[in-house]
Amino acid sequence: MAGGSSPVSSTGSSVPDWNVIVTLAEPTFRIARNLLARWGRLRRTEFFNVAVMAVADTDSFLREFAAAVEKMPGILNAMSHVVPLKQMFAFKDASEFDEKLRDIALSYAPQLAGRSFHVRLRRRGLKGIISTPEEERLLDEVLLEASAAAGKPSRITFEDPDYVLLIETVGESGGVALWTGDDLKRYPFVGAA
Repeated sequence: MAGGSSPVSSTGSSVPDWNVIVTLAEPTFRIARNLLARWGRLRRTEFFNVAVMAVADTDSFLREFAAAVEKMPGILNAMSHVVPLKQMFAFKDASEFDEKLRDIALSYAPQLAGRSFHVRLRRRGLKGIISTPEEERLLDEVLLEASAAAGKPSRITFEDPDYVLLIETVGESGGVALWTGDDLKRYPFVGAA
């Protein structure tokens, strides 16, 4: 996972108290909670089979969780996706969401310059307020413009991209991480491809 290791707010507002999102394969919360307990406390959300947790260091968590999955692949019977995120943000409405997400996305523009990528938004809540396809297209365009302005045009691809900019939301909070294509192959439980 590209970037720093701790959650950061893109503006002065409060930062969500989670930096890992876990989607459960089915109603397996207790099993997942026990499996993840050594890294933090898994908490339910208002969304069906979606839980969150806070870890001290997302990079360490990612490596340690991947090692645990390698030793005991059955761990993933309880969880569909386990996604550590780098930059966390809270928002009150669609315009604040757009503004904060645009700023965060542009912070990754130097890494995306001259590379292939796409944006993936997994939104929970805000139905009718935020359109997933529109947001993905908007951020794709912002990042393409930034790379062209830097003299290193990027391109959008969904087949074997160099990077995937993944955004996860839970209600009025969200997180972002930039994943390399190699990361996504190494950590399939992220499920961002």
